[in-house]
Amino acid sequence: MPDTTVILLAIESSCDETAVAILRGNLNKAEVLSSEISSQIDIHREYGGVVPELASRNHSLALRPLIDAALNKAGVTFEQVDGFAATAGPGLASSLLIGHTAAKAMAVAASKPFISVNHMEGHLLSPFIAGDKGILPNISLVVSGGHTMILHTKQFGEYELLGKSVDDAAGEAYDKVAKMLGLPYPGGPEIERVARDGSPVAYSFPRSMLKRANLDFSFSGLKTAVLYTISELNPETGLATAEQLPDICASFQAAVIEVLVKKTIRAAQSVQADRITMSGGVSCNGALRDAMADACKRHNMELEVCSKHLSTDNAAMIAFVGLQKFLRNEYSDMCCDIDPNLPLNTLKLRK
Repeated sequence: MPDTTVILLAIESSCDETAVAILRGNLNKAEVLSSEISSQIDIHREYGGVVPELASRNHSLALRPLIDAALNKAGVTFEQVDGFAATAGPGLASSLLIGHTAAKAMAVAASKPFISVNHMEGHLLSPFIAGDKGILPNISLVVSGGHTMILHTKQFGEYELLGKSVDDAAGEAYDKVAKMLGLPYPGGPEIERVARDGSPVAYSFPRSMLKRANLDFSFSGLKTAVLYTISELNPETGLATAEQLPDICASFQAAVIEVLVKKTIRAAQSVQADRITMSGGVSCNGALRDAMADACKRHNMELEVCSKHLSTDNAAMIAFVGLQKFLRNEYSDMCCDIDPNLPLNTLKLRK
């Protein structure tokens, strides 16, 4: 079974990115033949966030051309595809339906298996897409706009949740603080860009829950601290000036990163893990990558982080999970449905 090589086509449409990927591989190694993404950032930017109706409408428009482009780039015909996968959740219901239904339809048309995939499992395992040793045990930090979690990945399908955000996810905090500062959507890349010219110690923002014994996160207090700082600096307008932005952004980012890195290292030490993986859109942040790499080096731990274009929402990570399921004969029933609140199949939260 490990040597059986198959070709999968996967669709990701959980939010505002329409993505199609074709992957060829076995249980030990996978090759991304094509990974096409149609971004809707410009469409939603004027609203300051994702509008579900617009997102689903544009998924419908973009999907067929992306499928054709992915097949052409991969040099694969429709008949050569062994199976089809799609994101079932979590995400926006109207968006999930587009990709999930399309992948089912192609599977029926081709008389091939269909595999329904958890979006978060895609992020979780994405650091192993480029490897050649399969999925290795590790401590996983999944950090995105909707989730911040630390998991102990023991093997495929067996994940122990060690800690999670009790309020805002890290990426959500980035977006909300960016909005306070008058920076455009999406806020994460904008804060990182502006922070490069600022001092990370200019403001002493809180490191919430850092000294607590558990591995949970909280970023709402940090968000509030930034709001109060802006108001104190500019009581008449309540708005940050252009001169204040770099230091505020750098100090905010430093607070987020310190908590993420220290809790992840603590989690690895608690289970005596020597490998850490990091995934999700926020893992694209260069300062976070550098800080985590430095911390892992100091503690003699290996760090696996996938390329930036596979860190944000993409279909290659969905295809990778689909590949694992396909080779284990874990096919999905054609009657299966999407679930906007689909939980990751984890063991219960460790106390």
